[in-house]
Amino acid sequence: MDSEHCIDISYLTMKVTAKGKAVFANRHFDAHSFIIEFRGKIYTMEEYKKRLNPNNNHYLQISENLFLGPTRTPDNYINHSCNPNAGIKIIGNSVLLFAIRNIHKGDEITFDYSTTMAEDYWEMNCRCGSKNCRGKIRDFKYLPPALQEKYIRLGVVPEFVLRHSRQYLQIAI
Repeated sequence: MDSEHCIDISYLTMKVTAKGKAVFANRHFDAHSFIIEFRGKIYTMEEYKKRLNPNNNHYLQISENLFLGPTRTPDNYINHSCNPNAGIKIIGNSVLLFAIRNIHKGDEITFDYSTTMAEDYWEMNCRCGSKNCRGKIRDFKYLPPALQEKYIRLGVVPEFVLRHSRQYLQIAI
């Protein structure tokens, strides 16, 4: 196998938790450091809507009309949190996860799914358990303005989400 297809992810480990499979850090990550690239087959919005299991969604929106499909690699099992320690950045054709604060060895790696959602289709009840849990995972435009501003400032809201949400935002971007 060539080096492009041989990915070292030994710095992550998958475990089964009360919420299902989850990804944990096997080392410390400083804030702003790269964690993992998301991969998967690309589906259109129409294909996504036909394939989606609303109770077990492993699709990640990457543009107005495109989604990364499920994989069996750790990127597929990074859970949502209303108090995440990581965030998605789409750079060119790459979908990358970066730490938004220090992540210590043994910490579960999470991101806020709402930061990549601009599809007006799927939502779910949240089970993250954080003290600031919003109770529902839905499109970015529904987040409280202060949280929207925080995520935009951190650079973890893809441009397509901002374009879709602009008319709903109560903050200046």
